[in-house]
Amino acid sequence: MTAERHTLAVQVMNRPGVLTRVAALFSRRGFNIESLAVGPTERPEISRITLVAIVDDVILEQLNKQLNKLVEVLKVVELDESAVRRRLALIKVRATIDTRQQVLEVVQMFRCKVVDVATDSVIIEATGSRQKLEALLDMLEPFGVKEIAQSGQVALSRGNRSISDKPRHPHKLIV
Repeated sequence: MTAERHTLAVQVMNRPGVLTRVAALFSRRGFNIESLAVGPTERPEISRITLVAIVDDVILEQLNKQLNKLVEVLKVVELDESAVRRRLALIKVRATIDTRQQVLEVVQMFRCKVVDVATDSVIIEATGSRQKLEALLDMLEPFGVKEIAQSGQVALSRGNRSISDKPRHPHKLIV
């Protein structure tokens, strides 16, 4: 079997230590989490973990079963290719008087935003898919990328479907 990139949306109780238990599940089995984002949902007692891992289908099934055994996990959904996925990146790029206009043209081409300007650099805010951010970094590399901070991927299913529709384990919602 070939390992592929999988995006999981994991609905969990918003309690201390839950993220540690979810991440430990992957690490104990020797699997790397490529991207991880966590935050509260429309219900403050519930958080959503969006994680991306490169595993084969058999391992994914095992991880899914193990995740569902955790008491704090309410629901696990693998998002399909049609899901809307975004990452956020802050990128500090060298921008001298001679190169600043070229850097700004790249920023405009990728529909990014300049959020800070210094005499020798600019900080760019960019959102988009992993591929878009990689392409942006490729275009900025010749100017000198000084620093990057990236968020993990967040993703939502398109249309009516929602991870919040029906919890797999309604008894776990008792707080």
